[in-house]
Amino acid sequence: MQISKITALRIFIPFAFGYFLSYIFRVVNAVIAPDLAIDLHVNPSELGLLTSTYFIAFASSQLPLGVLLDRLGPRIVESFLLVFAGLGAIIFAKAQTLTGAIVGRALIGFGVSACLMAAFKSYVLWFPEKSWPRINGFQMAAGGLGAFTAAAPVEWALGMTDWRGIFILLGILSFITALAVFFIVPEKQSDNSGRETLRAQLNGIRSVFSSFEFWKIAPLATFSQAGCISVQGLWAGPYLRDVTNLSRSQVAQVLSVTAVAMILGFICLGIGAEKLAKRGISIFVTAVSGMGVSILIQLAVAFQLPVQPYILWSLFGFFGTAGILSYAALSYRFPKQLSGRVTTGINLMVFVAAFGLQWAVGGIINFWDVSPDGSYHSTGYKAGFLFVVCLQAAGFIWCLLTSIPRNTPRS
Repeated sequence: MQISKITALRIFIPFAFGYFLSYIFRVVNAVIAPDLAIDLHVNPSELGLLTSTYFIAFASSQLPLGVLLDRLGPRIVESFLLVFAGLGAIIFAKAQTLTGAIVGRALIGFGVSACLMAAFKSYVLWFPEKSWPRINGFQMAAGGLGAFTAAAPVEWALGMTDWRGIFILLGILSFITALAVFFIVPEKQSDNSGRETLRAQLNGIRSVFSSFEFWKIAPLATFSQAGCISVQGLWAGPYLRDVTNLSRSQVAQVLSVTAVAMILGFICLGIGAEKLAKRGISIFVTAVSGMGVSILIQLAVAFQLPVQPYILWSLFGFFGTAGILSYAALSYRFPKQLSGRVTTGINLMVFVAAFGLQWAVGGIINFWDVSPDGSYHSTGYKAGFLFVVCLQAAGFIWCLLTSIPRNTPRS
């Protein structure tokens, strides 16, 4: 299956920009957290709840999203949802209370819920199987670029406007992207998507969640991605301020370096997984190995080891991307017409977990007193981050145990 370069760009660029925006929405609170805490008068637990609302709204749409992607196609679904992201950004920018901000944040999460899955679905339909890890890696790199933009560039923009002005701009860009996806991206559905009944599609969800192949890697992939997302999306910024004692501009710089490392991780691990697969090393093995390294790096962060922040958080960003390889690994193990439900199934678990972990870390930090200058206790960060790492370690052990061949020949 070959397509022209023009068609490939028409597919990739609008979806990539949508995911770029979704990642800005996801992680920008790590930079503006001090402003939100002051303007909305919130404590660490409330700040965690506010930011993590994005994830629970995102997660709540994943299962119906999988059916809709397989039934209606990615172009219509994503362009429709991005309108809600724009509305949510405007509401968030105008909010004067925690409740208003939560409503806006929830609409943002719902609105960008298709930005990755619609792209993955489109790539499965348009591109040859061998290129999935690579094109998925470039899609994720667009998200890494969004994370980069949400760091130092946002900190720079705060010198000309406030966080409310930034969200007004993000809302406008969301509306523009919705139009671009609808009018530029070509549509192509699965061969049997139009003939498959709704009941059959729901049975497809059941077949995904009842598959042992799915559950081998799902817990590890879930907690690995959720852990990295919850830390990078909010708590990395306050951690660097309170534990590493960096200034606000230095925090933004470290987060920018982390985002650049993410971009490299998405691209390098995607290309590397493709090359290793040609040598007989499955994407499953590459994904699990990368997530194992990520756990070790997060342990170093949790125990606050005296490693240069730029180095440590670069490693955090690079290997934190390994979990995304699990999407391609799972896509190989199911029919193409189930690809939307496979990826949204794992995404549902990731973002439910991210909601819980981001809020839980804030709740754990809140057990220790907040200092008069607004900083949080270092022991709170250690306890919260260790909680996140322990869940990932349990998923890693489960994955190893369930992947051991059961029928071994007797000597």
